[in-house]
Amino acid sequence: MSVVEQYARAHIVSDADIVEDEAVPVILRYDPETDPRSVRIGLPSTHDEWTFSRSLLEQGLRAPVGSGEVRVWPCGRVQAVVEFHSAQGVSVVQFETKALLRFLRRTYLATPVGRGESAAQLQQ
Repeated sequence: MSVVEQYARAHIVSDADIVEDEAVPVILRYDPETDPRSVRIGLPSTHDEWTFSRSLLEQGLRAPVGSGEVRVWPCGRVQAVVEFHSAQGVSVVQFETKALLRFLRRTYLATPVGRGESAAQLQQ
């Protein structure tokens, strides 16, 4: 199994010192050897990388969900929002849903059925 990495364009809104008005490349990562149940999102402006449940990302594309410092929710028909809370503030990252779906599909291809989480239906 190999690591899945994908860049996605996203808009970042933050209450910290750094705010991006234009879309920036955000790195999406999945390493089935290290943790088959988690995904990572790297924010370029802050050099932060957040690790959270792959199922949280998937569920958040359909309805608002949250766990700990991460919240995910759909934003209209074509966008999704991932919100990160830390001691430095809150970062809100807006993605095109298609990019996140493509990433999730690739993660489920990287993890055989029966290992980690079971693949949910990702057809929209």
